[in-house]
Amino acid sequence: MRLRNVKGSREAIQESIYVVHEEETRAGSWHDIFGNDHPIHIEIGMGKGRFLMELAAKNPDINYVGIEKYSSVLIRALEKMSEMETPLANIRFVRMDAEAITKVFGAGEVDRIYLNFSDPWPKDRHAKRRLTSKEFFARYNVILKADGRVEFKTDNRPLFDFSVESVKEAGWKLDAVTYDLHHDEELCQGNVMTEYEEKFSSKGNPIHKLIAVR
Repeated sequence: MRLRNVKGSREAIQESIYVVHEEETRAGSWHDIFGNDHPIHIEIGMGKGRFLMELAAKNPDINYVGIEKYSSVLIRALEKMSEMETPLANIRFVRMDAEAITKVFGAGEVDRIYLNFSDPWPKDRHAKRRLTSKEFFARYNVILKADGRVEFKTDNRPLFDFSVESVKEAGWKLDAVTYDLHHDEELCQGNVMTEYEEKFSSKGNPIHKLIAVR
């Protein structure tokens, strides 16, 4: 359930040094924003940021960008950042709708895309809004490097089945697929859990994961 209307969230986001504003003027300049030429990994729909922050802490030579549509959710990630003893220099956030992603990142500017427990948009008429739809894979095709990849995790089996087919329809291929990540010895190595992943797996729900490449 989304958090909404957190008082003062928009003001706090506007003032945060970790949030990139005027994002549609930033395409092609993300290495300048970070001040280095490290690989850029993005998470679309990052929620409260736990997954991305843990990755950023473990991998200081990778730049991470978290994309979140809702101010009331993004503010929770900023609160987590403020509680850290050592600030993370390799992470930035953007409040935006993912449909505009090709306006925010330049061609081949991104090395990896993470999609974690995305909104399933269960009605058929909303299928193109799913982050694993062929429409979104067309966008990823623009911003990802030639050897880039998309990693997707969910506990929602219908969404996962849809996503497996979308990868194929988009002309991509499946580099890896598992319907029970936490019991897959190879794919589970180094796995970083999101808040939702921890919650759902504790209830016994299997976690599904795919990796898509071109």
